[in-house]
Amino acid sequence: MSVQSSIRDKAREPEYSIGQSAPSLSIEVIPNILPALDALIILLCSLAGGIGYHLAIGGPLEILPQCGIGALASFIYILRMNGSDYYELQESTKPRVEIREILVCWFTTGLLLAFIAFLLKISATYSRGAFVIFYILAPVALLGARKAAKTVLSQAVARGALGQRDTVLIGDLSETAGLRSSDLIALCGVPDVRRFTFSPEDDESLRSSNDARVISAAASFVRDHNCRQILIALPWSDAGRIESIRDQIKTLPVAVRLVPDKSIRSLSDLAALKSAPTIALQRAPLSETQRLVKRVTDVVLTSFVLVFFLPVLAIAAIAIKFDRPGPVIFRQTRKGFNGKHFVILKFRTMTVQENGPNIVQATCGDSRVTTIGRLLRSSSIDELPQLWNVLKGDMSLVGPRPHALAHDNYFESLLSDYAFRHQLKPGITGWAQCNGARGATPTIEQIAQRVKLDLWYINNWSFWLDLLILIKTMFEVLRKRNAY
Repeated sequence: MSVQSSIRDKAREPEYSIGQSAPSLSIEVIPNILPALDALIILLCSLAGGIGYHLAIGGPLEILPQCGIGALASFIYILRMNGSDYYELQESTKPRVEIREILVCWFTTGLLLAFIAFLLKISATYSRGAFVIFYILAPVALLGARKAAKTVLSQAVARGALGQRDTVLIGDLSETAGLRSSDLIALCGVPDVRRFTFSPEDDESLRSSNDARVISAAASFVRDHNCRQILIALPWSDAGRIESIRDQIKTLPVAVRLVPDKSIRSLSDLAALKSAPTIALQRAPLSETQRLVKRVTDVVLTSFVLVFFLPVLAIAAIAIKFDRPGPVIFRQTRKGFNGKHFVILKFRTMTVQENGPNIVQATCGDSRVTTIGRLLRSSSIDELPQLWNVLKGDMSLVGPRPHALAHDNYFESLLSDYAFRHQLKPGITGWAQCNGARGATPTIEQIAQRVKLDLWYINNWSFWLDLLILIKTMFEVLRKRNAY
């Protein structure tokens, strides 16, 4: 077997770069642990200042003012340091301790504390001696803790105890092989990520076919592991290939960044830079914080609505059971977030239970709709079982409405932007439904309008927009527009 053939065989099989076992702790927790540690240090230093002054001078020891000033100092200090990526793993594993940054930030924090004390007229009640001890002790403790944290994190990264579980590296073998551990640390905070490499094919048609196969494998991995970032390692001069790969992964709800190629990396040491010079090709639709806010809102509101409508659910179930034989709940497979399949739940309202390659959408006056089903559909009560889908995490209260798989596949073949709807969890209601794009979509113009509204919602999501949609949905239910 030739060397070239061996290299190609190796490139065709995606694998971990160094063969380390799966990390035991994700680096996403580091930006939360480090500021909490600084807050604890500042709070303890404030208490130590009060206790030290009490032991040296005497007088009453008041713990509450010390805790208050420590908490305020922690808030100001962490807020200012957090804006410079100070708590990110990339910065936290570099050997240089940020002495200047820490001292300057603490000095200005002290000035702000003194200014706030002057404005609130509490300087007379707070011991100046305790504040001086606190003001001198805190930066020393912060510097020592920063040095200790850097040492511990560097050792943890070297052992593979920390890992970037949400990042995938895709690229040319010649480019990915040249990425050192220090380069990866500068790019995403760890020395090893999941790699998918292209084989070095010379033939254009073979190369395109191989690229598509590797991209497909990477996309499946991203979906299966809920990854949030893709790094692309290709020569920056190969603009056509970069654009082709970007088009193939554009429907994934992840951030996509182009890393420096060999020619760029040869000009400077990435590990020594403040931030690695990557190019953003695509941003994730929602940040981790936004996803958390949306999920918490879903769980809280859904729990309340489920309890409130429990009598309605019970009455509807009994009515369906007595109306005609068959199950109370209709189940159908649909695509959810990131293209994953899930089983949607609805009250059975039709004489058929289609869940295959050929599904006919309900139309006005559809003879397949049962007597009780017509009432349930016009009032949207048939959608209430989807509250359970929301609690399970398959759906959200607000998002693009999911369609049957047969319709999804058909619409995707007609509209290139259709798959972008899967960048958020599907919803019980959505921006499209609030703007009249509800019910059957017999024409390409109608589904295009629905997709346009769904994509606008994805690109403009906010907590307040979700609340607005929920309020508008109540009026839409009363209007019964396109509800049949």
